[in-house]
Amino acid sequence: MIRNKKAEGVSVQVIARIHTDFPTKFGIPRQSGLVSELVGEIVFEPEFRRPEALIGIEEFSHLWLLWEFSAAKRENWSATVYPPRLGGKEKRGVFATRSPFRPNPIGLSSVKLEQVIRKGEDGPKLIVSGVDLMDGTPIYDIKPYLPYADAHPDAIGGFGQAHREDGIQVVFPQEFLQLLPEDKRQAAIRVLEQDPRAAYNKQPDYVYGMEFAGYDIRFTVRDEVLTVCEIVPTNEGKWEKVK
Repeated sequence: MIRNKKAEGVSVQVIARIHTDFPTKFGIPRQSGLVSELVGEIVFEPEFRRPEALIGIEEFSHLWLLWEFSAAKRENWSATVYPPRLGGKEKRGVFATRSPFRPNPIGLSSVKLEQVIRKGEDGPKLIVSGVDLMDGTPIYDIKPYLPYADAHPDAIGGFGQAHREDGIQVVFPQEFLQLLPEDKRQAAIRVLEQDPRAAYNKQPDYVYGMEFAGYDIRFTVRDEVLTVCEIVPTNEGKWEKVK
């Protein structure tokens, strides 16, 4: 008979951290790949800055990232959660969702590999797109995405598939849009179209603030139309993609 034995002393190492335009959780897309314009820069920890560890990675178009929900830790876990795509009103089992509040706060994202930067003071680095991670998120592992094994065209997406197209209309006045760097404008619009508000916090005419790319984008929502009303530079600054 095989008995389960409680693992003791099990630990994982942070191999890298990712830099993105999100200094806080608010506004981050709920899944990777939803906003292809969102770019991140993966910087390896000094111990793992080994160029030979990336030999052959350019042969793959997409990568899997295993990472930590570092801003969503809790002392206890719950067997059921309220998925935001169900309006925060219906419960599902935690293992039937991608909620960040899990027994082990581990996330999984599929991102597109845009560039490998092998030279530089803190190189090598990876530039990826379609990210759904907060700035500074610890990464535990990176694996290549294999279409023949990882893609299942006939897979059933459950309640998540039914709400795939959920979104909101965005009005972004040109006077505010032009305050953003040109290469961040489309990404900002796409992120807002995902409706950053929590399901339990949708108040008409309330002024919300989303920190993005060094700016606080402030907006209101009424009758399912999101309108940007102000943009204020923040003191957080923003990361700049290496050219």
